[in-house]
Amino acid sequence: MIKQQLIDELIRLAFAEDIGDGDHTTLCSIPEQAAGKARLLIKEPGVLAGVDIARQIFQTFDPDLTLEVLIDDGTEVGYGDVAFYVAGKVQSLLQTERLVLNVMQRMSGIATVTRKYVRRVEGTKAKILDTRKTTPGMRMLEKEAVRIGGGENHRIGLFDMILLKDNHVDFAGGIEPAIRRAKEYCWRHAKELKIEIEVRNFDELAEVLKIGGIDRIMLDNFDVDNTRKAVALVDGRYAIESSGGITYDTIRDYALCGVDYISVGALTHSVKSLDMSLKACDD
Repeated sequence: MIKQQLIDELIRLAFAEDIGDGDHTTLCSIPEQAAGKARLLIKEPGVLAGVDIARQIFQTFDPDLTLEVLIDDGTEVGYGDVAFYVAGKVQSLLQTERLVLNVMQRMSGIATVTRKYVRRVEGTKAKILDTRKTTPGMRMLEKEAVRIGGGENHRIGLFDMILLKDNHVDFAGGIEPAIRRAKEYCWRHAKELKIEIEVRNFDELAEVLKIGGIDRIMLDNFDVDNTRKAVALVDGRYAIESSGGITYDTIRDYALCGVDYISVGALTHSVKSLDMSLKACDD
């Protein structure tokens, strides 16, 4: 429910930002009742994402706009493919064009990169996770794009999981009080939240294994050899996530260590948008 509410609010704010008191270029040049059709043209290879969101954008602005979808989210596309046709008032098509493209180009870029990382770890048990390193206001769409690309969402925000990172541990006074307070908080507030804790070295890992009471351990900036040793020490007692400094070139080495998850901030924080355009057409 909160996901859809945030998407609705994003669409509303995006239109307010772009259109303001009116698209005066369109209003002055296009008759109000003029009807037309446009197609979404793909201009480079990648993974398509954002078709469902585009439908919401079109129908939020003008419920009379009709969408004919030819290619679904998650499909690999190439240059010259047409993802969909949209028809209705030309004024509506012109005023929704940029928002649809901004969303779909960004989402498709994320889905494309995610698919690349997912394929890189095929044959291992490691799952590719996103992070909270997202564009403010766009998180729901960017995380949906990761899912479309074959990755998994870590936590959506600060509200749906407890992740005790280095600063939480340091401010809490150490591993033991951080875990104890997390468990007490969940009990006191009747919340069934997964608890993950970040460890920076083998001393912290040993302390976590001694205390227990968590669901997942994050190995922060462990190199490949130390990740392999950590996996052996945990010995299946808890899920393990590798994080920090992991690149496309090194990610398979980490996956082969036997970790359950690898989080990749680059999926959302430094992605190139997929090139596409929304063009008027006659057919």
